[in-house]
Amino acid sequence: MSLFDLSGKVAVITGSSRGIGRAIAERMAEQGARVVISSRKQAPCDEVAGAINARHGAGRAIAVPASIASKPDLQNLVQATMQAFGRIDILVCNAASNPYYGPMAGIEDDQFRKILENNVIANHWLIQMIAPQMIERRDGAIIIVSSIGGLRGSPVIGAYNVSKAADFQLARNLAVEFGPHNVRVNCIAPGLIQTDFARALWENPDTLSRATSTTPLRRIGQPDEIAGAAVYLASAAGSFVTGQAIVVDGGATI
Repeated sequence: MSLFDLSGKVAVITGSSRGIGRAIAERMAEQGARVVISSRKQAPCDEVAGAINARHGAGRAIAVPASIASKPDLQNLVQATMQAFGRIDILVCNAASNPYYGPMAGIEDDQFRKILENNVIANHWLIQMIAPQMIERRDGAIIIVSSIGGLRGSPVIGAYNVSKAADFQLARNLAVEFGPHNVRVNCIAPGLIQTDFARALWENPDTLSRATSTTPLRRIGQPDEIAGAAVYLASAAGSFVTGQAIVVDGGATI
């Protein structure tokens, strides 16, 4: 068997109707996992789940829409997954918000609050809903998609970076709490990836050129280039890794 085999595992991936979340769901399904596609709207979730089922067989994926801002939505996500699959082995907290682009001096209170609630507190909620069954089975992998923004400052996405730095600490702290029960908690820290979410950082050719000109690989990353790290952390290959932030950024932070 491959070290990266996920056969028999059930993975919940938030924000998985597009971008990094979709790539993670597709690659986990490819490795044998049953996956739960979740984002705010039903139709995009159905589309992704349908494509995975067409490729890997009926029942490999289900679609359960949920807004990460809504605790009842997240509870329904967990309940629907349990009804369909009976367990959750892997949780990927990928969904996030960034409603403000500019210096922190200009951010409104409600914008800052939304960033912290959706990018940190919602992750905490969902983990607390799912972790007990992992602890009971003494097996589980929790992955938070953070960002290299949490490792450095920025003149335009400062509040977002604050939230992503908090995600690193959330993973470290929960790794300490859950580790004795063989439940691992890690972060992935992507660099600049060509997604709709990061469009403001790459759609302007001048901005993109500045961002990539000093990066060793001299290019923007693709969503699928994050998925491998998620499969690694969820599988036997990553069984001795916890509390870490795996940076996948083309060398930008070095």
